[in-house]
Amino acid sequence: MTQTAEAAAENLPARRESRAEKLLSWLIRGASPAASHLLLLPAAAWLLVFLLLPVACLLALSLATRGPYGTVVWSFTWANFGRALNPMYLPVLLRTAAYAGSATGLCLALGFPLAYYLSFYAGKRRETLLVMLMIPFWTSCLVAIYSWMIILGRHGLLNDLLGRLGLIQAPLPLLNNGFSVVLGLVYFYIPFMVLPLYGSLEKIPRAYLEAAYDLGASPAEAFLKVTLPLSLPGVFAGCLLTFVPCMGDFLTAEFLGGPRNFLIGNLIQNQFLMSQDWPFGAALTALLVLSLISGLYFYQRLEARQIEP
Repeated sequence: MTQTAEAAAENLPARRESRAEKLLSWLIRGASPAASHLLLLPAAAWLLVFLLLPVACLLALSLATRGPYGTVVWSFTWANFGRALNPMYLPVLLRTAAYAGSATGLCLALGFPLAYYLSFYAGKRRETLLVMLMIPFWTSCLVAIYSWMIILGRHGLLNDLLGRLGLIQAPLPLLNNGFSVVLGLVYFYIPFMVLPLYGSLEKIPRAYLEAAYDLGASPAEAFLKVTLPLSLPGVFAGCLLTFVPCMGDFLTAEFLGGPRNFLIGNLIQNQFLMSQDWPFGAALTALLVLSLISGLYFYQRLEARQIEP
């Protein structure tokens, strides 16, 4: 019966491919550079519409002038960048860099052991732990911030618990200071650190560690001489992916930091929403974006040196 069906199938005329099928096959095979370029068109269009065009509009706005009642006068000037480079804004920039750097360092200190455990010891619990790690992304940012305000307030849950345990005599100032800002940044952005570290540690061949143990290395020596050097690309990527959004964050400082701990993101927000000085806000944003792009460039150069033999 099977042989009869196969013989009948061989006698059937071959189905001709349609033009659409031929075009799709040509694209997937990548037989020519033109096919590769066509496959890049959707991503290129996305970057053009949602990245390059907004950045171009931002740069054009930064060179304009603020008119009466917050209007924009399209006259070319560098005055906005001169104001943005005024030393009076230096403390805000330094405070932002300090908070972002502190949050990045804490994310690295907390995230590396977690990523190491996920890569080497989690086993069947790996998927569950990764889902729990992503929970901050599933909740509203404002809901999470207000939850932290309830926990850290002067009469909040943490102070109440410490008082009931007899560990403090008076409520601790846990809110509206640098501590609460850094804590909020760590809570929101630690997944940006853990995921690149986990990906980097997961790629380390376990045979390298076994060879180190066979050569007499202790677990600490194997970690310092094998695991840590091979995980450096993940460390650099995690630090960069954490530091960049921390530099631009403004909601955390707005609600958890109070008026004395506003960051560069809050300054930009005030220019757009309160002062109605859009050109100056655009200039501040352009300088911030330029500094972050410079950091990305130096990171890529450093990563290229790590890859070169």
